[in-house]
Amino acid sequence: MAMIPEVSIRHHFADLIDPRTERGRLHELLDVVGIALCAVIAGAESWPAVEAYGHAKRDWLTRYFRLSNGIPSHDTFRRVFCLLDPEAFQRSFSDWIAALAECGVGSRRAIPIDGKTVRRSGRRRLGLAPLHLVSAWAGANHVSLGQVAVDDKSNEITAIPRLLELLDLNGALVTIDAMGCQKEIAAKIVAGGGDYILAVKDNQPHLHQDIDDRFMAAMETDFAGLEWSVARTEETNRGRLEVRECHVIARPAGLRDAGLWKGLTAICMLMSRRVVNGVENIEFRYFIGSFVGTADEYLGAIRGHWGIENSLHWVLDVVFREDESRHHAGHSCENLALLRKLAIGLLKKETSDASLKTKRLRCGWDDGYLAKVLAANKVEDA
Repeated sequence: MAMIPEVSIRHHFADLIDPRTERGRLHELLDVVGIALCAVIAGAESWPAVEAYGHAKRDWLTRYFRLSNGIPSHDTFRRVFCLLDPEAFQRSFSDWIAALAECGVGSRRAIPIDGKTVRRSGRRRLGLAPLHLVSAWAGANHVSLGQVAVDDKSNEITAIPRLLELLDLNGALVTIDAMGCQKEIAAKIVAGGGDYILAVKDNQPHLHQDIDDRFMAAMETDFAGLEWSVARTEETNRGRLEVRECHVIARPAGLRDAGLWKGLTAICMLMSRRVVNGVENIEFRYFIGSFVGTADEYLGAIRGHWGIENSLHWVLDVVFREDESRHHAGHSCENLALLRKLAIGLLKKETSDASLKTKRLRCGWDDGYLAKVLAANKVEDA
């Protein structure tokens, strides 16, 4: 009989090192982290708001946390999250998410990776750029699998390998936009037991040109003699017609330096035709993949990649107002971003039809409803 993995927060965060001195540990670290998580779920967007939530819900919070010295002050919350090592916090978070997945929370196979800037977290007069985070998202179970902070968008190339090291890639399909189309990144995904679909643009000019030439030649001969498949979708929404046609050639020939791209097994062309108010726009996009799949599989994965934009980044900005966050001291911005992503995953697992914004409000108003959200995600075992 298979063993059921331990899923409580207290278990997976037990090894998280408290950054405070012994004399400064008036409140337990897990109390500080746990109260902050509940407060963020319920709508708190600043450390004073987290403290106010704690005082308002103190009696209810005693069900889950020891609170041996009461509710921490907002200065304590700020200090802890400024000092807390984000990589260690990330590892505990990732271990917990993995345990939830093993308990049937959902498939982790599709893993889109993309970056987002917390726009107001910088300080120009201090020479501090806004925080840019590269995140991995599991669309099937609506959870963030990890994040890595970088100085700016151009450094995503160095951040993605660090993020991949945090993830269980065995059996996963990783999708990344053109910034991540790098030989080292492809090799790291394959070495981890995963597959990839990487967008190809002009930052890889030889590869982009060779794929374009290969498809143009194939279309002239109607793909004769090639291992090829095609998929097509057509949608009409609010007067806009969108047609997508996806072509995949397996084991392609004629790509310069193909052997340097670990596992490269297929090339993909996606043609998108949009008609809005009678104006037509046609776009061609190219991809490489490390597995022999059908055009339907490639089209589904490529479209699914944008779930990280719609289900994570859009929600962070609109529901959690992340772009308005001005936290910048120490690691506070990065750690608070991780709390927001964790909150999104917990709220999405509650199966009512309410919007995430309404769910957050209900969590603040109704202790029983917040308990339901926590119970659905095994947080009640904290």
